[in-house]
Amino acid sequence: MEIKSLCGIVKAVCISERRGTEKMPVTQAELRAGYGIVNDAHAGSWHRQVSLLSYNKVQEFNARGGQAQVGAFGENILVEGLDFKNLPVGTKLFCGEVILKMTQIGKECHTHCQIYKRVGDCIMPREGVFAEVLQGGTIKPGDEMKAVLPAPDAPFTAAVVTLSDKGFAGERQDTSGPLAVQLLRAAGYEVIEELLLPDDQARIERELIRLCDGRQAALIITTGGTGMSPRDCTPEATMAVATRNVPGIAEAIRAGSMQITPRAMLGRGVAVLRNQTLIVNLPGSRKAVEESLQLVLPQLEHGLKILRGTEAECGR
Repeated sequence: MEIKSLCGIVKAVCISERRGTEKMPVTQAELRAGYGIVNDAHAGSWHRQVSLLSYNKVQEFNARGGQAQVGAFGENILVEGLDFKNLPVGTKLFCGEVILKMTQIGKECHTHCQIYKRVGDCIMPREGVFAEVLQGGTIKPGDEMKAVLPAPDAPFTAAVVTLSDKGFAGERQDTSGPLAVQLLRAAGYEVIEELLLPDDQARIERELIRLCDGRQAALIITTGGTGMSPRDCTPEATMAVATRNVPGIAEAIRAGSMQITPRAMLGRGVAVLRNQTLIVNLPGSRKAVEESLQLVLPQLEHGLKILRGTEAECGR
């Protein structure tokens, strides 16, 4: 199966000693697998080890009077000829010995950078992308960078979000989230994030949007926050970010759970799509998570393949 690739040229490589500051260009940078760029403040054991930005986007910004210098947006690597924002998460970037894997598109800007403070705009939150280092080496200006898109049959990515005030406060150990991760991995999913959050609707919405739009997870499983307590707001947060409803999944979970306990009728969990991501709410108990996933996981793959465009609807 042919996998599409695209090419660009590295225009600049930049680093900074502190976060939140403009990066300065260097003649070359050493990248370390699982870490990032040596001596750069953003390197570490996380999914945003290296930041990349399209040189063409900087040119467009400057044509509007931005006057941004190299590194002003906090980018590590500036590349001409690759439109990073329109590449899917999971794209691999090859540059000499170095292999990067795109992990996120854009980011939420918590504290405005120097370029924003100076001109009132910054393209990094909407145009920049982030990657992890799969194989280390050196990168310098003038190097060719090749982008290879993910294979159509690549494993689906998933994230697990547990909602619990007590769990978040450290008053109770959550076991439902780790179990969901275990079951997803056993079913062949690549679990890219596992979060524990309080029952705060605004925060849940922000994280769901980030996981859907930025990290492009194929599936998000939430556990907890689906009951009738005044603090239970997971269904409301999920519906608030949805672009389409998928009611049959939640109906199937309740119908199956009703065979075990009549109290399943009190669950308010929903299942929705946000663009290309399926979000499924599960109850917060370990037992309910296991029963629910055993019920629906065998069927979800077909739906996700339809969503991805690698499988057609069938009349079975």
